[in-house]
Amino acid sequence: MKKLLWFRRDLRVDDSMLLTIKGEVLPLFIFDTNILNTLEKTDRRVSLIFDQVVKLKAELKALGLDLALFYGAPLEVFSYLKTLGFEEVYASVDYDAYAKERDNAVSSILHFHALNDCYLFEPNEVLKKDGSPYLVFTPYYKACQQLYTQFHALKYIKADQNLANFDYDVLWSIQNALRSPLHVKLENLGFAPLHVTVLSPQKTLERFTCKIDTYEEKRDFLDVDATSHLSVHLRFGTISIREVVRYLVALKKEGHETEPFFRQLIFREFYAYLLYHFPKLAWENYKYAPPLSNDVEAYERFCAAQTGYPLIDAALNELLETGLMHNRARMIVGSFFTKHLMLPWQKGEAFFAKYLLDYDASANVLSWQWCAGTGIDPQPYFRIFNPYAQSLKFDKEARYIKRYLPLLRDIPSAALHREAYLLHHAITGYPKPIIAHESARKRFLASFG
Repeated sequence: MKKLLWFRRDLRVDDSMLLTIKGEVLPLFIFDTNILNTLEKTDRRVSLIFDQVVKLKAELKALGLDLALFYGAPLEVFSYLKTLGFEEVYASVDYDAYAKERDNAVSSILHFHALNDCYLFEPNEVLKKDGSPYLVFTPYYKACQQLYTQFHALKYIKADQNLANFDYDVLWSIQNALRSPLHVKLENLGFAPLHVTVLSPQKTLERFTCKIDTYEEKRDFLDVDATSHLSVHLRFGTISIREVVRYLVALKKEGHETEPFFRQLIFREFYAYLLYHFPKLAWENYKYAPPLSNDVEAYERFCAAQTGYPLIDAALNELLETGLMHNRARMIVGSFFTKHLMLPWQKGEAFFAKYLLDYDASANVLSWQWCAGTGIDPQPYFRIFNPYAQSLKFDKEARYIKRYLPLLRDIPSAALHREAYLLHHAITGYPKPIIAHESARKRFLASFG
């Protein structure tokens, strides 16, 4: 029986569950028009994915396989492939709303096998004694520690596979039941090719080795490169979660401090787990109905990185310029958006979704709900980050601020952490704060009450 191996969030050949499926196979990747049609034609993620797919195709060829490329809606692609005699499709799990709807639709055409290749634990593997899901991270983390065995990090070995007969040399456009061959070029997807530089997974791990002992101490500092830079690789599966854990195990044996980073990996698991068990979290509050403003100007100034808060605007510029944002900055920006500006977290989540290279629905949605105080296991609604105190603590010399807001490079660093200075001094080309911090804090708390 011929089998379809659908690569999605697992763009690699090493330690791949898809490559453990024996028999006659057709590996494939779909440039999904349901997703692509919603994106701007300069979206850097499309360039990143396209480059990784081309690399994956070459790596599969080196193993005696290949990668069939399709451009269209998955349902149309699989309807066509069914006419060629394919009955089964294997794919790694995905828990966001669109992915679940898409996979359910595909399963009505072909026998669909979901593989847990993105996470260590199955969503129903870590449950409370009564069979219900955990709602608080720390008990979930402790349960994961108890359940974890070497089995969870075992490396998958490629099975004996032979390649199904197909024309792998073109990009097949499947539109309205019509099939057209295209040259394998990003322009044929309607997108502008952009140069997106991402270190290879192995080099990323190597660089993290010398930082892991100080990870817990330094990871929140904005002007220090102390983070792993693995988020993009984990998002697109250019490295397996199991390889990262095996790397941590090896470092631990050498005496390195690995638990703080392992904890962050389990946070990633927890957010995916929550979205699986509570799919409405993608758009609904779990608790509280926060006070909201419909201030269009505030939203527009936020999106343009013109809030007048140096740390907020620097973080937004980092996102707009690079597709990335430091994790500490994400928390501060999320708090500012939902509490200072009182804008709905859903709009902030959508803004991040538009630009983040490592965008992951579960991590983004749950993080925004955490900031807003409306989700499962959130920060308290009354906890409101002071952006000035945060920048003073985590970017004292304002290096991060000045890197992404170069027009402030001549302003004394200490002044950029003081609201009084920003309110009473005109800075050429830079606006005054959109709202005073204490006024914003009191307004939010009064509205909530």
